[in-house]
Amino acid sequence: MKYHINFDLELKKNPYTGTYIALEGIDGSGKTTQAEKIAEYFEKQGKTVIHTREPRSEGLVGSIVREVLQAKIKIPSIALQYLFSADRAIHHEEIIVPSLKAGKVVISDRCFWSAVPYGIMDRTESSYELTEANQILIAQSILSMYHQFIVPDHTFYLKISVETAVKRLEGVEKTQEIYEKKETLQKITSGYDWLVEHFPEAITKLDGEKKENEVIEDILFQINK
Repeated sequence: MKYHINFDLELKKNPYTGTYIALEGIDGSGKTTQAEKIAEYFEKQGKTVIHTREPRSEGLVGSIVREVLQAKIKIPSIALQYLFSADRAIHHEEIIVPSLKAGKVVISDRCFWSAVPYGIMDRTESSYELTEANQILIAQSILSMYHQFIVPDHTFYLKISVETAVKRLEGVEKTQEIYEKKETLQKITSGYDWLVEHFPEAITKLDGEKKENEVIEDILFQINK
């Protein structure tokens, strides 16, 4: 049976006094480094900063997600995406919303936007079906009439080439994750490009190939303008 559903829905903006900033990009794009620099900037202003990330490695759901990402256990791709969403819901209720209510600055290494490039890739075995993006947006509580996650006040997509990402990741001593292969990174990059194209007012693309100090200057310029 075929049903046609059509509706318009606005993204849920931050209604609290705190500031919510998220950094997006493929692995190796410099998100963690820039998050630390943003935190330093606000701490010098006397702000209380909460530095967090998604997915988390702690907690019941987060620990399972980490095991899957490191290929220590294997589950269907669709199940992993639901685990991401479950961990995100807990994260928002326990960390993000209370912090924003308290007027703190929340800086997150990834947020719900990452569900799109990673989620679509997991739904397709061969080609990258960007036509499925809206389904992911709805299913992951981004465009949902049931529940929505708060959209960050500033989301920065640090764009780098796959070649740069692979080179950076080779110099990092950690367990390789399932999304860090070259072909996979290319598909995820396509997803991020789709996001920036369709949500230009919500996501700011920056050149992550620049030097670290130049990237943070670009970020702070956008925050303060």
